[in-house]
Amino acid sequence: MIPAKQNTLEKTQHTACGKTGVLVVNLGTPDSTSTADVRKYLREFLMDGRVIDIPFLNRWLLVNFIIAPFRAPKSAEIYRKVWTPEGSPLKVYGYNVVDRLQLLLGDRYAVKLAMRYQNPSIPQALEEFRKAQLSSLIVVPLFPQYASATTGSVNEEVMRRMLDWQVIPEIRFLNKFYEHPGFIEGFARLGRRYMEALDYEHFVFSYHGLPERQVRKAYPGGHDCEKSHCRSTYHEANAHCYLAQCFHTTRLLAEALDIPAEKTTTCFQSRLGKTPWIQPYTEDVVEELPARGITRVLAFSPAFVADCLETTIEVGEEYRDAFIARGGNTWQLVESLNDSEHWIGTLADLVRRQS
Repeated sequence: MIPAKQNTLEKTQHTACGKTGVLVVNLGTPDSTSTADVRKYLREFLMDGRVIDIPFLNRWLLVNFIIAPFRAPKSAEIYRKVWTPEGSPLKVYGYNVVDRLQLLLGDRYAVKLAMRYQNPSIPQALEEFRKAQLSSLIVVPLFPQYASATTGSVNEEVMRRMLDWQVIPEIRFLNKFYEHPGFIEGFARLGRRYMEALDYEHFVFSYHGLPERQVRKAYPGGHDCEKSHCRSTYHEANAHCYLAQCFHTTRLLAEALDIPAEKTTTCFQSRLGKTPWIQPYTEDVVEELPARGITRVLAFSPAFVADCLETTIEVGEEYRDAFIARGGNTWQLVESLNDSEHWIGTLADLVRRQS
């Protein structure tokens, strides 16, 4: 009888307090593949001061008079290559993920999808949560490694949009999850399928790049990756370093896949502008591998949990073509976690750990 009474009391208290909201956020996508929509998306994305961290006027001139006008038509063509009948793959996977996550978590939670840029928007999702009178909110940016330009930007936008709420629920932010066993095993499972089918000579782990200055700015007194041994070790002193997190992700994946360290390369893609970005650059690695006699490569993109331009096109096609043009034979991209059952289960565990 006592346990039954306790359960009744717990249910009553939970009903009175409301649900826990789960805001799942990815980077964003244009509303369509039209040049106008792509230009609109690029302007919102690149005007974020955490993405291009230069003075506002310089950023405004750069984005509106150089990047957006000239980059939008080319980007629109690339988006058309990955667009599905249902729309942007990032959005399609996103909706599938939140729908299945909602089923797995149950009625105690209310799960919504948002994009940091464009739609579905963070303000729209938060307004729905505000009307629901949540007891708590868990913000889940879908970026495995923390960077100011990604997770930091999402967290800032959520806090900014909630400034005028009269009742602010308890909020918890999931800042990174690359060390979660489910995340590592998710990519390892996908990689094993390719490794069972072919004997690959080398394994490339390509992460989205960042300007070197953004890595230094993560620490109030500055940061030196060489002195902190960010490429070889991960410890308390470099735990906030994006580069160190990426190299550590590679080591965890290599261990799970039983790949010797000398057969792995960690590198960084998607450079923008002429300022120094963290190295090595993936484009340089692609050219160097055939010169070393390496002809069969399995490539991972563990900074992305859903396939998009940066995985399908940049790593899967552009780097493959460059690798083969330099004398390589096989360049195979391992797909992202997307909406796989294992990934949904991992997300559910991440949410419950924040509850």
